[in-house]
Amino acid sequence: MTTFLNMVRDINGFNSFGTAFSDTKKSVILVQNIEQNFTVPSTENSTYKNWLAVFCFQPGASIWVALNNTAAIPGASFSDTTSELNPASRYVMGGDTLSFISTDALNEIGVIFYAVA
Repeated sequence: MTTFLNMVRDINGFNSFGTAFSDTKKSVILVQNIEQNFTVPSTENSTYKNWLAVFCFQPGASIWVALNNTAAIPGASFSDTTSELNPASRYVMGGDTLSFISTDALNEIGVIFYAVA
């Protein structure tokens, strides 16, 4: 089943921060300097083919995330990168690959998916 992104409305009828629990989730314990990745699943709906991926990182963690590329830990000087540090949420499509890496010893990571147009 696919959970659609549908923000809960407050008593005045405005969108709030509440969302339903999703039935499409991934989790991992990320080990220091070991890249982990997975392929984003497809939705079960032909209208809502894409996802909002909501990332949940252990507090204080530094997690680098890349889309359709290998996540990389930054070096000692500025350079171009394909990775983002601790993104909150991102628009992704079924079949995309998400890659994660960290210099921290152990980190718990969760990714929650909501179907969007």
